Amino acid sequence: MISIEMPFNKEKINNLICGDLVSLSGTIYTARDAAHKRIIQCINNGQKLPFDLKDQAIYYVGPTPSRPGQVIGSAGPTTSYRMDDLTIPLLEQGLKIMIGKGKRDEKIIEAIKHYNAVYLAAVGGAGAYISNSIKSCEIVAYEDLDSEAIRKLEVENLQLIVAIDSYGNNIYEKGREEYAK
Repeated sequence: MISIEMPFNKEKINNLICGDLVSLSGTIYTARDAAHKRIIQCINNGQKLPFDLKDQAIYYVGPTPSRPGQVIGSAGPTTSYRMDDLTIPLLEQGLKIMIGKGKRDEKIIEAIKHYNAVYLAAVGGAGAYISNSIKSCEIVAYEDLDSEAIRKLEVENLQLIVAIDSYGNNIYEKGREEYAK
């Protein structure tokens, strides 16, 4: 298990290899489809972004409401390919880590390599377990989007897998090849 702290930079990114298990701590942000669309509108219109994307992580999640005494409700990952058409402008702004579940389009893999980023996979169906790693949660933009509002999360030991590293190695392909052997 590799412990990593946010914010992230090029050196740290290049040390992560497809298949590595990581424990992530620090500040990350949430954003799904609707929030991505608004961020891209800001970029296209030259407006200030809700948070600085440089060296940051976005977790594709729409958490459920928290129960009394809890920081957040269930916080399982959203299927990442839904953000594929909206990802490259964020990478151009310096986004370094994307967290979600499932495969990514080839154009995103090429962009991950080009912009020196990484895609980490969270375990789908483990939202309640994942929420235990979230120590604080604050809505920072687009509150009208409810569960899709952008949230600033403080996480501690969030367990993830390097699904696509900065070299383009892809666990979804690598896993099939190893299984075929």
